[in-house]
Amino acid sequence: MRAVLTRVARASVTVDGEVVGSIDCPATGGVLALVGVGRDDADDAWRTMARKIAELRILEGPGGEVSVTDVGAPVLLVSQFTLMGRTAKGRRPSWADAAPGEAAAPVIERIAAELRSRGIHVEQGRFGAMMEVTSVNLGPFTVLVET
Repeated sequence: MRAVLTRVARASVTVDGEVVGSIDCPATGGVLALVGVGRDDADDAWRTMARKIAELRILEGPGGEVSVTDVGAPVLLVSQFTLMGRTAKGRRPSWADAAPGEAAAPVIERIAAELRSRGIHVEQGRFGAMMEVTSVNLGPFTVLVET
């Protein structure tokens, strides 16, 4: 499993002209989490990814870096299978490492549910849809997370 976590002032996902998820948090910042599920991910990789999204200290807060959990920041969670693309050979990415949709969708839902169980406000994109993702990055600050 692989994720790109970006500290944002605001972010949104639009599908067919409709905003399906958005966060607006200029004071504390929030996290836009683009998550790719791998074909060979461990059964509990979703739990590790949710913990990292919640607990990595990537936001600015009093006294330095704080986590989503520390400041009650929101998360916009977007499934992105293209993060699993391999680009080592040729000119076309290989998607062979990405989990098929029927396997990946429940994993994304487990991550969202785990974050919510921690009291985090979670907005989501729409799995499998062509999405327009807009964000205003803070920093910019972006990290790549792998489980």
